[in-house]
Amino acid sequence: MSVEKILAISGKPGLYELKIQTRTGFVAESLIDGKKMTVGMRSNVSLLSEISVYTYDGEIKLSEVFRAIAEKEDNGPALSHKEDNAKLETYFREVLPEFDEDRVYASDIKKILNWYNMLQAKGLVSKEKPAAPAQAEAAPAEEVKAEE
Repeated sequence: MSVEKILAISGKPGLYELKIQTRTGFVAESLIDGKKMTVGMRSNVSLLSEISVYTYDGEIKLSEVFRAIAEKEDNGPALSHKEDNAKLETYFREVLPEFDEDRVYASDIKKILNWYNMLQAKGLVSKEKPAAPAQAEAAPAEEVKAEE
């Protein structure tokens, strides 16, 4: 799953791909229409790779939630974000049963499903676990064992 350079920009619809960094900000390309725009440093921007969802046990990365949705839908599109709140919460409970209902609102679920469907249409999400992070996590553990 490649959401490392995908951005959500406050006040702008859709998602954007980070293209280049400049002195005064960066250039982002819309996933909806492909138009490029410059974004200043004062803009409120969130990297999807840094967003997490509250669960009763802690937090889970948004990329893992996307992977769970892809697994449920066999890499197909998810439920529309325009469904009523009760249906959205029931669907999200099937995908992530341990999500914290007091801290994850219907608006959050709508945003997550909308983002998933945008990324899925571009082929940026899949149900396969990423291979690179698993290898990166294994390497430090081996180093610790070697030092002991």
